[in-house]
Amino acid sequence: MKDERQKLTPYFTKLKEYGMSGVIPFDVPGHKLGRVPNDLMDFIGVNTFLLDGNAPLGLDHLAQPTGVIKEAEQLMAEAFHAKRSYFLTNGTSIGILSMIMATCRAKEKIILPRNVHKSAINALILSGATPVFVKPDIDHDLGIANGISAHAVARAIEKNPDAKAVFVINPTYFGWTSELKKIVEIAHEHDMTVLVDEAHGAQFYFSDKLPLAGMDAGADISATSIHKTAGSFTQSSVLLTQGDRVNHIRLRVTLNMLSSTSPSSLLMASLDVARKAMYFEAEAKIAKVIDMAQKARKRLETVPGIKVVDRDYVRGRSGFDFDEMRIVIKVSELGITGFDAYKELRKKFNIQLELAETHLVLAVLTIGTTKDDLDALFYAMKDLSKRYFKIRKSLPQIKFNYQFPESYSRPRDAFHAPKLTIPLSEAANEIAAETIMIYPPGIPLVVPGEIITEEVIEDMNFYVKNGSVLQKELEGDQVRVVDKEHWQKWEGEEEDETEES
Repeated sequence: MKDERQKLTPYFTKLKEYGMSGVIPFDVPGHKLGRVPNDLMDFIGVNTFLLDGNAPLGLDHLAQPTGVIKEAEQLMAEAFHAKRSYFLTNGTSIGILSMIMATCRAKEKIILPRNVHKSAINALILSGATPVFVKPDIDHDLGIANGISAHAVARAIEKNPDAKAVFVINPTYFGWTSELKKIVEIAHEHDMTVLVDEAHGAQFYFSDKLPLAGMDAGADISATSIHKTAGSFTQSSVLLTQGDRVNHIRLRVTLNMLSSTSPSSLLMASLDVARKAMYFEAEAKIAKVIDMAQKARKRLETVPGIKVVDRDYVRGRSGFDFDEMRIVIKVSELGITGFDAYKELRKKFNIQLELAETHLVLAVLTIGTTKDDLDALFYAMKDLSKRYFKIRKSLPQIKFNYQFPESYSRPRDAFHAPKLTIPLSEAANEIAAETIMIYPPGIPLVVPGEIITEEVIEDMNFYVKNGSVLQKELEGDQVRVVDKEHWQKWEGEEEDETEES
């Protein structure tokens, strides 16, 4: 039975009322609700600008909501099976930063997979928490890192019984989930808080045909990107919470510390209306898209040189689950890389895929995906096969290893340590002082405090050669490493200052 209260959109309704009220604006923003014409207004219309207010009287305040934002957040919590929710207008990254910082203090341990998003590493730097990395399941055939097993988490807890939290990705970028319910049970038995990165899992809350959602598994906090898979504007997300392990005062303070004091009313309104649409429409639409996706996979499997991941494959090799709203296509048996396919599909067929890896490409489906979209993908893949399969070169060299770089120090220590700038080619055996990653998906190849190996350097060069963006502090081939000669003196001074304070 659907809750009729979910038809309400308290924030959007009040915002629309304000924008159409003919108010005389002596406040910001400077466009004065659409009085300053520009090219963007010509394209999208004045109504968008009418809704771009800045927390005027009656529209509530995100930092401490008591009115329509609070009402909208409560409806969001209920729709997503949570006790409370917090609107985020700085993306899920802010949610991940906040939930880790609110849970773990300096030098306290957190157990997490090594294939976390860069925001989790940034949270380690800001909080000073000590990571205990768990090796994810590795699919060497596809060249990707996936979920973590309950057994691996249990071993990490056994070795680190003083850890404060366990962090889980649900799902990974490629749609793999972990044994989340078991992990939650094990963590809670040891009084550890479970934090979930559900940047790609908002749809899980609206269909029993999809993997188990974080709140349904009993997790304490989930950072959920409504914009990625549930229809709100880019950069709008929510934090979902439940249970008595969550310190809401500390969480609110942390969120306010990291978030803008001028949150976008457009983003909050988009959260409000996306929630309503998902609550009433998503179940049926998700079922339809899953059916289309299953048929599309079968068609793609008939294309020579193409292999497609499905739920049976994932469950058969690891026992984990898989998000069927993702289509993972292995193209390397055509003799091309995923990077090649990604670029060709965009240039020749106007198809924008989510990302590429050495052996595969990823397509993300939502309730906005159509059969025509999937037909176009099939014909594009058929064209690639026709042009490359018969003349295929040797398989592209796989550049994938998850023999993680050895950790020398906490990320925070290395980030604040004295630094040297050196060429990447000379960085082997140096201690990283920055996070270096490819984006997307934003998973670090090396994090501050880890020892850079020859293998890591080779991986970086490979990704750059194949068109990926290598994100680091400096342009060109320069990287930042710890100045080991001056680090010992610096560490001693820092400890003295800590003792004095």
